[in-house]
Amino acid sequence: MAARKKNRKVKEAPPELVLRFTEDHMWVRAEDGAAQFGISEIGQLKAGEILAVELPDVGDRIEQGEVCGEFETERTVQEIKSPVSGRVDAVNPELEEQPSLANEDPYHEGWLVEVTLDEPSELDNLLSTDEYEELVADED
Repeated sequence: MAARKKNRKVKEAPPELVLRFTEDHMWVRAEDGAAQFGISEIGQLKAGEILAVELPDVGDRIEQGEVCGEFETERTVQEIKSPVSGRVDAVNPELEEQPSLANEDPYHEGWLVEVTLDEPSELDNLLSTDEYEELVADED
């Protein structure tokens, strides 16, 4: 059992890149009123190999907790719920040709969306790394 929990540990982010998480396995990295988000390490492990990703368009407005896209695996199509509200400034162009980046490097090269935050205080609704690790340990 201890080995399983060890494998479920969230990879440590550099101190300047503090991550927050949702209960449905999305991560957020925010700074100066902007945020980048993606599928967590554990979320992509649970989903399996990501074969395709559908993301919002640049300029779209997205709302915290609302569906803003989806990703397809061999087993299923899963909705992507936005962890924050704001205007989409960028989507990861690399995912169109190489969606597996979300599996290979979920916290860096595999990011999904960048937004200008409407309400930076929404970040307070998200889980810290410790809270997220506790959540996934309870899921086992």
